Amino acid sequence: MSKLEMAIAWRYLRSRRGSKLLSFISIVAIGGVIVGVSALIVITGVMNGLQQDLRDKILVASPDVRVLTYGDDLKIDMWEGVLAKAKDVPGVVAAAPFVLSEGLISAGHNWVEAAQVVGIEPAGRGVPEVTRIRQHALPGGDFRFASTGGDRRGIVLGKLLSDRLNAYPGDTVRMIAPPPAGKLQMNVLGTSFTPRFYEFEVTGTFETGMYEYDDRYVYLPLSVAQEFAGLGNAVSGLEVKTADRWTADAVARALTEKLGFPYRTVDWKEQNRTLFQALKLEKLGMAFITLLIAIVAAFNIVSTLTMVVVDKTREIGILKAMGMSARSIRRIFFAQGLVIGVVGTGIGLTLGVIGAWGLDRYKWIRLDPSVYFIDHLPASMQLFDVALIVGASLLIAAAATLHPARQAARLFPVEAIRHD
Repeated sequence: MSKLEMAIAWRYLRSRRGSKLLSFISIVAIGGVIVGVSALIVITGVMNGLQQDLRDKILVASPDVRVLTYGDDLKIDMWEGVLAKAKDVPGVVAAAPFVLSEGLISAGHNWVEAAQVVGIEPAGRGVPEVTRIRQHALPGGDFRFASTGGDRRGIVLGKLLSDRLNAYPGDTVRMIAPPPAGKLQMNVLGTSFTPRFYEFEVTGTFETGMYEYDDRYVYLPLSVAQEFAGLGNAVSGLEVKTADRWTADAVARALTEKLGFPYRTVDWKEQNRTLFQALKLEKLGMAFITLLIAIVAAFNIVSTLTMVVVDKTREIGILKAMGMSARSIRRIFFAQGLVIGVVGTGIGLTLGVIGAWGLDRYKWIRLDPSVYFIDHLPASMQLFDVALIVGASLLIAAAATLHPARQAARLFPVEAIRHD
């Protein structure tokens, strides 16, 4: 493109009165591109942030892969041998037994709370870090479960549950255990069981930022959790950490083949499939809706250039009469559209990146964690998504110039000069 063509294109973008500022219709067209690009970047960043934040917080207390079993009891009796086999599977970094149960907890008040009881090995030398839950212990306690009496019958509570019960390290809580499998008694009035009561000393609290964990979860040492759940020496399953969480499904299949029946595996993506599919669909829907803004901005470019063609018809006729080719005329209007697209995309990119960064850095939009699992609206920008948005914006802007440019190039010089 020659300097003459660029100079004419720039002149057509400016105001009629000889000002070096852009004309009002050019500003409107650029504004449409700015709004479309910035909104699309922010919304895409928010949806990526939601997926990433939820994934990270879910995996704080949930392993990459769980090894479970079929059957009526849903427990693994000879788990030591199964654990040894699981550790030999390629891709497995660490593995450990766990107990999962439920119970009722009270701190001596007039009400009780339902709690999810998890049994894990006490923190210490040689204990594998399959999940990151131990890293989220608050000051004043940890996952060693060491009570003041010297035994390991401590309990670690989620922060929200601890605050609600007003139970902190050094306090005592009471729990009611569920009936062991097969111990339910049938009588004339229905099903009954003899409750089992336990007392534990609170030896720590934890905070993950995930409402479900902080509000309902309590942790016990593995041996105590086995007793609490009535499992004897059995465990609920094994939790496995993989070298790469994105290959957890492949490792899970390898574990299933290695262990055979009656064992089965569930990876973190399968366990939370419904949630992440909903987020993915929502991201697609929001991106499509926001893309309509970019398409509206393209119509602004079309209308802007069409108005310029109508307004500059006589000048176009003079240029063609002086020997300027139809190809040069098309380039002039293509350059106009390209300037609108590049300037609007550049400013929109800057505003969108700043907006997404500010959302995540300063937590501008707070959320109710009891409803949304998280306490603020996060944002995470991915280079591929940003590049795709910028490329699509420039492509739409370029495509929007085709009709007006073709319309201007088709003008006949004599008719254009006589245009009133």
